[in-house]
Amino acid sequence: MTHVKRHVIFDLDGTLINSSESVLGSFASAFENCNRELKYPLTEEIIGPPLMETLSNLSGTKDPSVLELLAQQFKKNYDEEGFLQTKVYPGISVMLGNLMRHDICMYVVTNKRIAPTLKILHHLGWDHYFVNICCTDSFNELAKSKADLIKHTLEIHNIKNEVFYIGDTEEDMIASRDAKVPFVFVKWGYGSLTFSDQHFQVSKPEQILDCIVAKQ
Repeated sequence: MTHVKRHVIFDLDGTLINSSESVLGSFASAFENCNRELKYPLTEEIIGPPLMETLSNLSGTKDPSVLELLAQQFKKNYDEEGFLQTKVYPGISVMLGNLMRHDICMYVVTNKRIAPTLKILHHLGWDHYFVNICCTDSFNELAKSKADLIKHTLEIHNIKNEVFYIGDTEEDMIASRDAKVPFVFVKWGYGSLTFSDQHFQVSKPEQILDCIVAKQ
């Protein structure tokens, strides 16, 4: 019997890691250093979308010069020290090890930039778990959507089936749908699903393996 390789693509923030303290702290530092007023409070709900989109929402402007200055300050703080405050959700490291032992190929698709993503994975000792990391700036041009990043991952690794995308927000669910990949929603992250068709759901990391094996 031919062995069918199984694949899991993970979102990062809110799914594998809790980066709220580090991200929100770096946003606060950026706005303070640029002497700009925040239009909305810094809460977990703002985490997830691409950086420039979030900065535009928080600042209430689409002025490229203002947004670029804010982005520079955010990146400086986050990439140099902020990322070190990243926390891992309980049970995630054990779950990743179990998936690897079951010969499941793992990938990361995230709106986070590649530089801090790689720093975080190295800091956590997770480098060896993932076949590929695909970020919003992994290419010459910024990816238009998270669905594009998922599709790119499927294409370059020739993944045809036996694949799931695992995330914590409705945006993740929509990206998974648009990429035509089954979605698994984790309940411990930043987001929620607000409609009846909620796909597969897990409330604990150890349930992810059971979900994947059950859907063979």
